[in-house]
Amino acid sequence: MPVIAPMPAARPARIPNQRDGAEDGVVAGTTVDHLTETYSAHYRSLLGLAALLLDDTASCEDVVQEAFIRVHSARKRVRDPEKTLAYLRQTVVNLSRSALRRRILGLKLLSKPMPDMASAEEGAYDQLERDSLIKAMKGLQRRQREVLVLRYFADMTEAQVAETLGISLGSVKAYGSRGIAALRIAMEAPV
Repeated sequence: MPVIAPMPAARPARIPNQRDGAEDGVVAGTTVDHLTETYSAHYRSLLGLAALLLDDTASCEDVVQEAFIRVHSARKRVRDPEKTLAYLRQTVVNLSRSALRRRILGLKLLSKPMPDMASAEEGAYDQLERDSLIKAMKGLQRRQREVLVLRYFADMTEAQVAETLGISLGSVKAYGSRGIAALRIAMEAPV
């Protein structure tokens, strides 16, 4: 089991008696020995507390270690050594909350995934189809090509195509159906 602090120096920490405290106003706080004992006795329970708040073992261990480091660096402010465990528990809870906040923020800031891109093979196949369609369109009569382009590529209604070209609605239908039949034949023919 890892220890968070080196063994104390040969000289033990001085704990003032009431008379000294009244004169200096200095409070020794939790000693390194007491913190080491608390670490040894309560590491597993604090790890369990972190596990209830977080989802992976590595994060739990990091949070508990960080809690001991923080309480160790602020041990002089813990006036009552009996409250060391309470400070450690509260620090574990706060660090767990911070870890969860960072995760949520990280998920929000992740860029949106790119839509699935077509492979190079699919792109080449699409280009070949496009080229053969353009070649087949060039082989149509002028009016058939005009009707199909306005109807299907410009997304006009048959009435709009008739008005644009200055022909009757029946002519638009006739040129359109003949043009589609001619395209079908041209696209199915071997190259």
